[in-house]
Amino acid sequence: MGETQEPTSESTEIGDAKADGRTFSRPESDDARDFDFDAHRQQAVEAYQGVRQQYQDCAEAAESVLKAALEAANTRVHTLESRAKDPESFARKASLPSEEDPAQPKYTDPLRQITDLAAVRVITFLLDEVEKVNAQVEEQFHVLEKVNKSGLLVEEEKLGYHSVHYLVGFTPQRLSMPEYARHRDLVIEIQVRTILQHAWAEIEHDIQYKAIETIPTVIRRRFVALAGLLEIADREFQAVSDEDQRVRIAALRHVELGDLAAVEVTQEALKAYLDRKLGADGRMTAFSYEWEARILRRLGFSNLQELDDAIARYDDDRISRLLHGNRQGQLTRLEDVLLASLGEEFIDRHPWTHGDYGQFWRELLTTRLQRLRENGIAGRRDEPNHAEDEEVARTDGDAPAA
Repeated sequence: MGETQEPTSESTEIGDAKADGRTFSRPESDDARDFDFDAHRQQAVEAYQGVRQQYQDCAEAAESVLKAALEAANTRVHTLESRAKDPESFARKASLPSEEDPAQPKYTDPLRQITDLAAVRVITFLLDEVEKVNAQVEEQFHVLEKVNKSGLLVEEEKLGYHSVHYLVGFTPQRLSMPEYARHRDLVIEIQVRTILQHAWAEIEHDIQYKAIETIPTVIRRRFVALAGLLEIADREFQAVSDEDQRVRIAALRHVELGDLAAVEVTQEALKAYLDRKLGADGRMTAFSYEWEARILRRLGFSNLQELDDAIARYDDDRISRLLHGNRQGQLTRLEDVLLASLGEEFIDRHPWTHGDYGQFWRELLTTRLQRLRENGIAGRRDEPNHAEDEEVARTDGDAPAA
């Protein structure tokens, strides 16, 4: 995982490395030119190897807390993962030279000063989900430091990815529990960003130029364009999601008011309509309604008013008992009524009458239609207006529950 700003307060430092009985002392040298970076690196790695499992356990505990909180808040994320820092990555970071004095190490006490030894990463789909995750992080953990990389990059005129980095510890309430008490002195880094921000972060280590002023003009233009495209894409995905939610809510409201001509045939709207028209059926899944909505569009229905007009004069319960001997599920009753209403048009356009088992279904539906007509139920009806010839995806497995 990426790095974060070093803590500005001693309270953010990782506790001493005494889990295995040893401590890590700061190297001293009278002559800066004689500083042994290799020995410094080796000593740091040995100390870290002795306590790495403790950081791994701490990271996993933090992941578990955050996962439970997000699920309880119905906040979806793309990825939630944890890790203890890889020893090789720790070694490279521990042996970095100081920016002020390259002859001295940046971290004189790496085990205390490097703050991402235990880390959790959360990748969201959309920008608003970042804020929801942030809210849970701040509620579930004791926040030592929060850094918004977006503002920091602008301020320092650097290339990089937008994300939020936290340094946190477990709350006093959790630390009073035996299972968390052993993590009392440890700091956890939590990163929160979108998929697109993560895409930039994944390639950032391969970008040779970090500061804007050091980039050749021709490359700078391409970097700026790329950064702009990613930011626009993030915002547009959020805007599409917001509009989709608005349309869904409006459609459900139209169904409730009976304004069916304004409602397109979609999975969610179809369920709301059928629950009111034919009675709710908890056995049906979202996939079942999506499948049925695609069939209806293939049959030519573009809005729920057209569907309502087609089935209005038919008794779904009577038809179901005539054809099956009992009251079938909601979607089966819908299709039986449509068979009565559309007749041969229903059979010709239904996806089950095509493919490997097409002949079987055609004969079965034809027999059912004949029985309906013998009982004076089924008539003949022209196909709905605005018929679409789009293909309905076929699957090799069983059709969804009806």
